[in-house]
Amino acid sequence: MNIQTLMIQGTTSDAGKSMLVTALCRWLARQGIHVAPFKPQNMALNSVVSSDGREIGRAQAVQALAAGLAPHTDMNPVLLKPNTDKNAQVIIHGHAIANMDARDFHDYKSVALKAVLESYARLTGKYDRIIVEGAGSPAEINLRANDIANMGFAETVDCPVILIADIDRGGVFAHLVGTLALLSESERARIQGFVINRFRGDMALLQPGLDWLEQYTGKPVLGVLPYLPGLHLEAEDALPAPADFVPAEQKYLRVIVPALPRISNHTDFDPLRLHPQVHLQFIGPGNTIPSADLIILPGSKSVRADLNWLREQDWELAIHRHLRYGGKLMGICGGFQMLGKLIHDPHGLEGDTGSAPGFAFFDMETTLQPDKLLRNTQGTLAFNDAIVTGYEIHAGITTYHTSYPPAIYLAQSDDGAISEDRLILGTYLHGIFASSTACDELLTWAGLDGENATPDYHALCDAAINRLADCVDQYLDTAHLYRLLNLKSGTS
Repeated sequence: MNIQTLMIQGTTSDAGKSMLVTALCRWLARQGIHVAPFKPQNMALNSVVSSDGREIGRAQAVQALAAGLAPHTDMNPVLLKPNTDKNAQVIIHGHAIANMDARDFHDYKSVALKAVLESYARLTGKYDRIIVEGAGSPAEINLRANDIANMGFAETVDCPVILIADIDRGGVFAHLVGTLALLSESERARIQGFVINRFRGDMALLQPGLDWLEQYTGKPVLGVLPYLPGLHLEAEDALPAPADFVPAEQKYLRVIVPALPRISNHTDFDPLRLHPQVHLQFIGPGNTIPSADLIILPGSKSVRADLNWLREQDWELAIHRHLRYGGKLMGICGGFQMLGKLIHDPHGLEGDTGSAPGFAFFDMETTLQPDKLLRNTQGTLAFNDAIVTGYEIHAGITTYHTSYPPAIYLAQSDDGAISEDRLILGTYLHGIFASSTACDELLTWAGLDGENATPDYHALCDAAINRLADCVDQYLDTAHLYRLLNLKSGTS
């Protein structure tokens, strides 16, 4: 069996696969192991620009950070970005190649597998160990044929698998045993042990279940990871659960973000969710739109469809009312495009060809083009010179019919726009709040009084990854992990 590679698969989506891969990457890197993360196929609307100027899933960028590496396209060779419930943009080696429905992509998997194996071969040639993340569950019967994301990949490269399940969801033993039951004999043999995730309670009460599981399956439980309150790990795709909010003694800023059906890169708002002086809420369908100091229109994978959703949910009226009372409005990427007069999609990149009216706060229109602009960049906020870093991922070319002050001076060009009354700001730059100085100034613009207490977001993220690596040492059978990876304890 391939001792260079270890794969983490889950009984369900959000079982903890991304988290465990991140933890293992940092745990191994701290011991001097040259390790890289790998996810053959990802489906997510949270993406980043890799070090080679292409597009990959955000979870793999976080895992690369855990391993001490710059994110690279080979860490996620196949990325699917849903346009609708039945159709997704297919990105191979960081380049968008087509929109496909599920049937078309199923037929395309043999081609996608070649891309997966090319990337995997390059990684194994550069790194000592590879930690692989599966997708969803390996027991999805309808998706088993031509699988490249779970056991299909593991069987092809002959690597061992650890199966993780989330006990906080309930039914953890049924999840584990049921998954095994739906696998083939060779696939069951490939699973080398179980990890149970998000446990809170008395271990003495869980132990009889663990003993039964080991006896029934003949496979070891490699550890039980605790529920970690307050842990921040950037989400692969799903919106984060609302956090408990305790207002600071000083005034706090109320920020609301519409939870668009095709919201993308919602990790843009993680620095605000963690800010002690900010109360950020994602407002879903049917929810009352509360009063706020700042409304932010987020990125969208289907801008015209999400614009229609906003109107159906009465956001247009709420935004106009918000501005009349002096509230601030911000649009990021697709949300910025919505602030213009028209959005054109002549090539049908996000659905049917055609155009849709925007909110017309800026005298501009955007035309979607087949080639995306992908770049990491930095610059300064135009109204106060605060340093800002971020990345651009968009297919739209925006044309202004009226001149506006830019929002940001970037190294390559000016970006975005600010309205004459300074109530509205738009930008194409993702990650704009992750820079502490820029976040300070944007929150001041939005109405936060007094001295800002913006935390160091990057330090918070790194501390969370170290916390996960500490859990590997404390709660998992590290001797068994060393054997699976053919490593000696204390390797450096």
